[in-house]
Amino acid sequence: MSQPDYMDSIEACAAHYGDEADAMRDYLIAGHKAAVELDNRGPIEFDAHGKLASHIVDAYKKYGFYVFTGVLQSAELDDIKQDLAQIKERFPAGPGEKVTAIGAPALGADCTAPNLVWSKPLGDPLGGSTLANGRHQVKLHEPKAADDAPEMAPFILLGSLQFSETCLRVYGHPQLLKVAAEINGEDFAPFNESLFIKEPGIGAAVSWHQDGTTHWDSEDFDDGIHGFNFMAQVYGSTAVNGVWVLPGSHKLGKVDIKQLVADSGSERIAGTVPLICAPGDVVICNRQLVHGSFANTGFEPRVTVNFGFHRRSSVLGVMGAGTHNDAQMFDADLIAKRSEVIGYGIDARRQRFPDEDPFQYQPFVAQGRTYQWNADAKAALHDYNALDLSI
Repeated sequence: MSQPDYMDSIEACAAHYGDEADAMRDYLIAGHKAAVELDNRGPIEFDAHGKLASHIVDAYKKYGFYVFTGVLQSAELDDIKQDLAQIKERFPAGPGEKVTAIGAPALGADCTAPNLVWSKPLGDPLGGSTLANGRHQVKLHEPKAADDAPEMAPFILLGSLQFSETCLRVYGHPQLLKVAAEINGEDFAPFNESLFIKEPGIGAAVSWHQDGTTHWDSEDFDDGIHGFNFMAQVYGSTAVNGVWVLPGSHKLGKVDIKQLVADSGSERIAGTVPLICAPGDVVICNRQLVHGSFANTGFEPRVTVNFGFHRRSSVLGVMGAGTHNDAQMFDADLIAKRSEVIGYGIDARRQRFPDEDPFQYQPFVAQGRTYQWNADAKAALHDYNALDLSI
C-alpha cells in the first residue's frame, strides 16, 4: 500500500477546520510555495577565510532563519531513529508516573529538573496560558483526535542530551558549532536543548510566540540579543507538521501577537511561512522570530533535535527568565559549568565520526580544558538542564 502524499496530508489537516477548511488548505499551499521561493536555503558554506558565507549571513539577518540542507547524513539519521525508539520505550506510563507501561523505571524518574512535557492529542497546552512567562498569547485550534488516541502524549523532552547520545552527537556537529561561533562569537554560550515529537494525528500545537523574554527593553537591544535555535529534522518538516515563522519579525521587538491574529482575521497570521525541510536539514532560527506550529493532523511525523546558543554578553551577569528552570543569576562559573556539555558533545561525535575534524571551542582552548565522553561524563549530565541559560 502506497504512503499518503503531501497533498493528502494537507487535505487531512484542512478537514479538521470545519467551515475554515478551504481557507486552511489555501493557507498551507500558499505558505509552502512562498517558503521554497525564499533565497535562504542551501548547504553550510564558509569562504576562503573560514567565515560563514556572506549570502547566508545576509539572508539570516534579513529573514531571521536559514535552512541548511543535507547537514545530517543517512547513517546519523538512522542512529537517531534507533535511539528515539528506545527513548519512547522508556517514557512514563503517563504524566507524573515513575514507571513505564510495563513497570520498568521510566526515563527521567530520578530527575528533579523538568524533562517530559505532555499534551492531550492535537491540543495546544501552552496557548493562552501563563506558562513560559505567558509568551504564548493566543490559543490555537485544537482539532478532535481519533477515538483510539491516547488520553495524553509526550511532545517535548527537555534536557534531551542526558537521555540521547545521538542528540548529543548532533550537538557536537563541527559545522553547526562553527556557525554558532560565526553568529554569536567564538565565546558563544549554550541555551537549552530539547526533542520535539509531533506524531501524526497526535502531535500538539505550539501557539504563536517569540522566545525571548529578558532583553526586550535593554538599552543594548538588537535583532540577535536573545540568541538562536538550531532545529535538526529527522523525518523532514512540512507545512502541516512543521514550525511556521513570520520572516523579519526578529527585528520588530516585542510583538503584540493578539493584534497580529486580529489583523489577520484568524490564527493564520498573514505573511507567515512554514519551515520546509528534508530529512537531515537543519534550520537556524532567531529566537525573536514570531513562530509556532499547528497540531499535526497530517500523516507524517516530525521529530526535531532542538538546541540553541547565545552571545556570552547576553547571559553573563544576567538574571535568567525562569522559562525552562528556576530563575538564577548567570555568572561566569555557572556559564562555564553549563558549557561542559559542548565538550562532551564534541568528543561523543569524534568517537562516532572519527574522520571529521572536531570543533575547537575557544573558551576551552584558552583554558586548556579537554573533555572525554564516557560513563562518568554521562553521569555528570544528570539534571544538567537545571542550569539552562534561559533568557
